[in-house]
Amino acid sequence: MEAATTTGRQLSGEKAQRIVDAMRTCVGRRGATGATFEHVAREAGVSRGLLHYYFGTKERLLAEVVRRDCDLRMERLSAGSAGATTAEELLGGLAGSLLELMDESPEFFVILLELHSLGHQNAEVATELTELHRRVRVHLARILSAARDQGLVRLDGDPEVVAEVLFSLADGLAMRMLAEPARDFGPTIEGALRAARALVTAA
Repeated sequence: MEAATTTGRQLSGEKAQRIVDAMRTCVGRRGATGATFEHVAREAGVSRGLLHYYFGTKERLLAEVVRRDCDLRMERLSAGSAGATTAEELLGGLAGSLLELMDESPEFFVILLELHSLGHQNAEVATELTELHRRVRVHLARILSAARDQGLVRLDGDPEVVAEVLFSLADGLAMRMLAEPARDFGPTIEGALRAARALVTAA
């Protein structure tokens, strides 16, 4: 399925990437609601007309940011799980990928939350979100399946179901970390790992 955000335009160019990066930056500074096309165009050093040319609407640009960040999230998941030889190492690597994402791109979750709200009103955004969630869920399910097939872990359920629960834990925790940035979430992260250990156990 072609991403709904592309609107038929070629998004691989340097200017398109600058616009996506600028939207991410503006959301980090102003929130998704305050990140207008005017602010994004100024940050990217392009005209507002170019934003409309590539993306058409703010919602499509927001979805494109999340789509590209999902690609990076999947890369982090793969890197975090690479070389794991035990269930503990695998879960630790997955948790590390979440903390890395929170440290480097916390606005990912801000935009994702905004898109969930928009999805209730915009069918195109809802369709895009469904596809994004499917892609990352399947990606993690494949990582878990591979670890199971190699005899490294046991899964208490279908790999996609386990992946969905792990993402629910991670995304919910990320939202709370955004809401209380000064709070020490170490104990909460450890609690989430204990819950995850019930689904991904030693072989």
